[in-house]
Amino acid sequence: MYTDNEILFPHYAIPALRNTRGPRWTKLIDSIASKRETSIEAIALMSVMIELSGCLPCETDSYRAMRGCTSCAQQTLRRFKGSDQELIDMYDASLASFRESDIAFET
Repeated sequence: MYTDNEILFPHYAIPALRNTRGPRWTKLIDSIASKRETSIEAIALMSVMIELSGCLPCETDSYRAMRGCTSCAQQTLRRFKGSDQELIDMYDASLASFRESDIAFET
């Protein structure tokens, strides 16, 4: 009944986002998928997906949660009305925000 649902968007779901958008998005996902989950790039993407997918208010007994985080994220990206460049800009802004913070990240 319950699949791969987590509290927040999980790192293991990143590779599944590869074919949800166009070539620039695919290239971004390819560059991040091989990074550790503690890398600043992975955390920046996970932060964007948490915001886009609405992970914070997600309940474990909701339909979204029962489908799993990977399916939810794929659907979110397929339904996103903006361009791939807008998604990449969101990622870049998230990355810049984390780089400006005092948090130590792996490289």
